[in-house]
Amino acid sequence: MKALLILADGMRPDAVDSHPTARYLKENGAYCMHARTVMPSVTLPCHMSLFHSVDPARHGITTNTYVPQVRPVSGLFEQLAAAKKNCAMFYNWEELRDLCRPGSLCHSEFVSGRVYGYEAACRQCCDRAIATLKNSDIDFAFLYLGWPDEAGHGHGWMGEEYMHALSCCCDMTDQIIKELSEEYTIFFTADHGGHGRSHGTDQPEDMTIPIFCLGGPFTGGRELQDLSIMDIAPTLVSLLGGEIPPEWEGKIIQ
Repeated sequence: MKALLILADGMRPDAVDSHPTARYLKENGAYCMHARTVMPSVTLPCHMSLFHSVDPARHGITTNTYVPQVRPVSGLFEQLAAAKKNCAMFYNWEELRDLCRPGSLCHSEFVSGRVYGYEAACRQCCDRAIATLKNSDIDFAFLYLGWPDEAGHGHGWMGEEYMHALSCCCDMTDQIIKELSEEYTIFFTADHGGHGRSHGTDQPEDMTIPIFCLGGPFTGGRELQDLSIMDIAPTLVSLLGGEIPPEWEGKIIQ
């Protein structure tokens, strides 16, 4: 079993629902269009909760500035590395470098969205992920696509620029599905939503995210209920044969 997690930063469920990629994922896998993220609904705290399956009050990251955990919680990458799984990460927002501890990755590629623009950086990360993962020995990979969030902050969530960026990221995900779905169980999700030109509140527009699961046990167009961003890490660890730490708060998606 191999797994790939793709995250489109700032993806709202109502923005993606009618895209052909979302329709394909709903028809052929399991999905939840009203999953919950954590407060504050900010990029780094949400990613820390995704990868460590605890609330920000527990991991201590409440802004986009990383600080060492006072009471460290082992994360997804660390648990998979302990299970002798090879892990990779492709990302274009540098603050995500602290999602994993040294020694837990066998492959990492960073392309700066700030320097090269998020459209170019996302496309390059997507291309590199496909080239690297196809017929590889990598058991788990994380692909981060930051373009929708940048478009939302710059022009507004649900506006033309945001919808274009999100549509392109869905197209990239479709390309990945065509290239890699025979090898990898694929998860497609978001860290948070957004409203106006911001996010971070407890409004439904900020707190509601989609979760799509394709491959492995996730077949048959099945709608899931009551999911949280914290459920993704335990599900991945369970699929890949690792050990779920007792302090993790999420549940296995079934």
